[in-house]
Amino acid sequence: MERDELEGVIAAVVEEARSYLGDLDTAPVLEDAGAVSKLGGALPDEGSGAAAALAQLLAASPSATRSAGPRFFHFVTGGVTPAAFGADWLTTLLDQNSFSWVSSPFGARLETVAVDWLKELFELPPDWGGVLTTGATMANFTGLVAARRWWAEQHGIDVDAVGFSGLPQAPVFSSGYIHSSAIKALGLVGLGRENVRTFARDEVGRLDRAGLEEALHDLDGAPAILIGNAGDVNTGDFDPIDELADLAERYGAWLHVDGAFGLFARLTPRTAGLAAGIERAHSVIADGHKWLNVPYDGGFAFVRDGAELERSFGLTAAYLPSDDKPNFGYRGPEASRRARALTVWATLRAYGRSGYREMVERHLDLAQRLGRRVEEAPDLELLAPVRLNIVCFRFNPPGVEESDLNDLNARLGEAVLEDGRAYAGTTVYGGRTALRPAIVNWRTREDDVDLLVDVVRELGQRL
Repeated sequence: MERDELEGVIAAVVEEARSYLGDLDTAPVLEDAGAVSKLGGALPDEGSGAAAALAQLLAASPSATRSAGPRFFHFVTGGVTPAAFGADWLTTLLDQNSFSWVSSPFGARLETVAVDWLKELFELPPDWGGVLTTGATMANFTGLVAARRWWAEQHGIDVDAVGFSGLPQAPVFSSGYIHSSAIKALGLVGLGRENVRTFARDEVGRLDRAGLEEALHDLDGAPAILIGNAGDVNTGDFDPIDELADLAERYGAWLHVDGAFGLFARLTPRTAGLAAGIERAHSVIADGHKWLNVPYDGGFAFVRDGAELERSFGLTAAYLPSDDKPNFGYRGPEASRRARALTVWATLRAYGRSGYREMVERHLDLAQRLGRRVEEAPDLELLAPVRLNIVCFRFNPPGVEESDLNDLNARLGEAVLEDGRAYAGTTVYGGRTALRPAIVNWRTREDDVDLLVDVVRELGQRL
């Protein structure tokens, strides 16, 4: 390891960045999945040096999906704004552990500001606590740890101190829209993946409010945890958060809202009604690498009573700080923390509330355009109203039996990913296999969503 290697490393990465970004808008999303097979083998006894190692990585990079590009519609994956891109490079350069004020006054101050700005952006109460996380799963974990602590306290137990001994099974209720991320988090916090009861009034998962209220009533005053879903991953639909907040208040329950991407509906009057009532929840989460368009990884958790976070995640040791400065390592699960606040601060400072409102509204327009293209095509079928940024549809050409459509669309989904011109995955919605492209990338334009429709129809007709 030599210091003089750095100049060559920086030059090589800058050159690659210029080339990669130069054709990101038009290049195939996946060029060569097999290129990465060239890497591997036994651990070398003698290293090759930084320049040679980077050259090998760059030679294998065609296996990296261009997930930062405008035609990556799989999952719910945003891009990286120019401001966030630069800030992420700076984050690596400075290499801060944003655990405490002592370890990085820079990181701690920026996270304080970033969390406050995010609360303003989403119109959440200013006195709420918050912390940046790796993404929605750990943000859900963080919010549900606070919920778990509150629930146990209602039974007179400090669960973080003594565990679950003496506690009953925690009632956890949601709609059929609950995301696998929240279910995973329930397992991580010890409440149980299989412990959640879902109340759905139809096959796609819409909330059965009456059934939920009956279950809460039957608890006879015992505390419960409700999980509201702001943005169903298949269609972008919402649970009625305001109604859930009413039930939480009436029956003394904790309301946790998973708003991984749907929280951004609050940025524009066009969709703010979908997310009404989120400010009445006890904990709320969202992703940063979705609609905020900051790099992986990034997410945020907000809790009405911020002290719940420090009571659950606090650390004590003789060598650790015990001051009243902002120490975010005491507010979330990690003690070793990348300074994610740099990218959040930079992109919010660069584009502001109005820039993000414009982007969200443009994506809403693109989703509506895609929905219209689907409805106009004789061989495509729109399966759900386009309420936000996800369009759920399937290939349904004339003459194909309903019993054959799921297999046809599953094969079509594989073909779309293998083709690589545009990227969109499949799901199962109401028993029907469908495509569910999600539009959250700041680079995406009309030509990109039009290309997706053209590719789907072209490949579908070949099957």
